Amino acid sequence: MITVDEIKRVLPHRYPMLLVDRVTELVPGERARGLKAVTCNEPWYEGMPDTASEEDYHYPWTVLIESWCHVAGVLVAWDRPNPDVRTGKAMLLGGITDAEFHRPVVPGDVVEHHVRLARQVGETFVFEGESLVGNETALTVGRLTMTMRPASDLTGGPAAGPPAPGPPVPGTRPDPEPDPTRPPNPLPPHRP
Repeated sequence: MITVDEIKRVLPHRYPMLLVDRVTELVPGERARGLKAVTCNEPWYEGMPDTASEEDYHYPWTVLIESWCHVAGVLVAWDRPNPDVRTGKAMLLGGITDAEFHRPVVPGDVVEHHVRLARQVGETFVFEGESLVGNETALTVGRLTMTMRPASDLTGGPAAGPPAPGPPVPGTRPDPEPDPTRPPNPLPPHRP
């Protein structure tokens, strides 16, 4: 069993976008299974009114697919972890086809993602699989393509770290000075 601390050594994702809690099976080059426990404390439910219906709590389909992709990412990167996408190789999603949603996922559900490597050509991987809640299929993925590329190919130069700040843009506010009593925010500041 691969726990979240080990997953974070393989994938670059962090809260709120680390969407797999545990990998229960991993056969390198073949298949993986992973779990995602859905709770009402996730950011997509923030601000949900007390009058919200059960339908309002349906887990976003795009996030369910992203969670499935994280298990595929662990399968690809397990033997070559790279949690810093600015160096080494970056994992890129090429596309997804024949994805079907069969039942809603709601808080309290534990989703089991099943990922199978259907084909590999060099650094490009083709996956298929499904996601289950209990014995019910919630999602099927006919094909997902993922590739690994050198980070330097994506930045146009050596991957050394975040870019240096440029000159201020007229009409925008400068970033406030960081508060040393608060932990750093892992998300970049919003730019209007």
